[in-house]
Amino acid sequence: MNAPPVFAATVDPARNLLRVRYTGHVSASDVEAAAAKVGKILLEMKPGFKLLADLSTVASMELDCVPHFAVIMDRFRAHQIGLVVRLLPAPDRDIGINLISIIHYRGEVKTVTVDTLEEAERALA
Repeated sequence: MNAPPVFAATVDPARNLLRVRYTGHVSASDVEAAAAKVGKILLEMKPGFKLLADLSTVASMELDCVPHFAVIMDRFRAHQIGLVVRLLPAPDRDIGINLISIIHYRGEVKTVTVDTLEEAERALA
């Protein structure tokens, strides 16, 4: 049986919405590959786009993922992201996404953290 991909992304052009999801055991190479995919996906997004980042099913994440998340966040900011809605993993599996966001979004990006997908959909409306 095949394991689900660690990273998945879908674009909803009508809503100018990018949904990304990380799941399972996330390695630095997984996030590095995701950064490359995000670079291509951003070509489809218009400035002011919204992002739903679902990390709620992450089981573990290597600390070496941080620089690659930083690259992704910097790309989002450079492409004029308008809103980030996040579902974060349990606190014992968090590598500091809040801190990384503060540094790389520089207070320029509205960020909302929610506990459920239902809350995320309301925040994206």
